[in-house]
Amino acid sequence: MREGINALRSIGTLHTLSINLAGLAEAYARCGNVNDGLATVEEVFAMTRADGEKFCLPEIHRIKGELLLARSANDRDAAEAAFGEALSVARALQAKVLELRAAMSMARLWRDQDKRNEARDLLAPVYGWFTEGFDTLDLKEAKALLDELAS
Repeated sequence: MREGINALRSIGTLHTLSINLAGLAEAYARCGNVNDGLATVEEVFAMTRADGEKFCLPEIHRIKGELLLARSANDRDAAEAAFGEALSVARALQAKVLELRAAMSMARLWRDQDKRNEARDLLAPVYGWFTEGFDTLDLKEAKALLDELAS
């Protein structure tokens, strides 16, 4: 992924760079490479400050929160703040799928902190906004999490 991103940079293709870097940060998170993931997150933040591109910001805040949780249980407050920022930015952009992902991350954190009612109260209205696409992975995961929180 990093080689592909560098190739995009070398030919001047910058309009998809931040979303590709967000994908790289997500890949680092899934592989447990927290330090490289957080460095990539900071790279995206620097790019968005420079070019004003905001669409990937909710996702990059969410990924930052996931990476912080993976790094240490002591980073729960910082992760919660990152998820909160992801929710806020997604709502401002009216990016419902990104809001759903951020709500799921926050709901999982709260579930693990035994705040099941708060988690359900956050996630249920976001999930309830959708009227189609229930066969997509995001909505399947949200439904499973809501079912878990209800039991």
